[in-house]
Amino acid sequence: MRTALTIAGSDSSGGAGIQADIKTMTANGVYAMSAITALTAQNTTGVTGIMEVTPDFLKEQLDCIFTDIRPDAVKTGMVSSSALIEVIAERLRFYKAENIVVDPVMVATSGARLISEDAIDTLKKELLPLAAVITPNIPESEELSGRRVSTKEEMEAVAREIYEKYGCGVLCKGGHSINDANDLLYDGKELTWFKGKRINNPNTHGTGCTLSSAIASGLAKGYDLPTSVRNAKNYISGALAAMLDLGKGSGPLNHAFAINGEYPD
Repeated sequence: MRTALTIAGSDSSGGAGIQADIKTMTANGVYAMSAITALTAQNTTGVTGIMEVTPDFLKEQLDCIFTDIRPDAVKTGMVSSSALIEVIAERLRFYKAENIVVDPVMVATSGARLISEDAIDTLKKELLPLAAVITPNIPESEELSGRRVSTKEEMEAVAREIYEKYGCGVLCKGGHSINDANDLLYDGKELTWFKGKRINNPNTHGTGCTLSSAIASGLAKGYDLPTSVRNAKNYISGALAAMLDLGKGSGPLNHAFAINGEYPD
């Protein structure tokens, strides 16, 4: 069985973070492992507390994983401090990790910054160049490129610029602000649009975690990047279409929508 590692924070409500990643990886037919960067007290309506692990403890987690069950793919989520990002990058280089998917959680869709400027600089310098693909939303694409994105053409230009600047494939998530649910992949050779239909579901907590984890699962199983992205888009569309509603706010959506590694149409 192929294996995948998520390096991210814990979501006590189970809808995002490592819980979402583990559910997604399991549903997509790979063995999931985790290295926890932080504990959070949160539910579908918000976060009330965060407790980071120490850099030494994060390193110990990563060493235990790589020296026993080597991951075929790695996904990283929100890491809020430079010290933790540096540990992750150093260990991934040390173990020559492959198929790294970075969800560069820096800026919320609302525009609010989620990590410090120093941590963003470290993320750009240390972690992004290691990635096979990164999955920024529109505000994050703007942060990485230094350019505004408001049209399809600007999105294509920014994707190329991000690739040239950081040397990694990029999946720019369009979102409703640009073009409904269409995402753009640039792998250094060609631009590929992945069209998605808008699903009127307010329960979108954890969608970014789910998408990046599904992509990592596909890469772990040996699919190429475009196929992994296409399958991940199908998976998340199936999750949203199920209209799961568990909480008062934007409820977690990450549940098994794939059986034996097969993806929904």
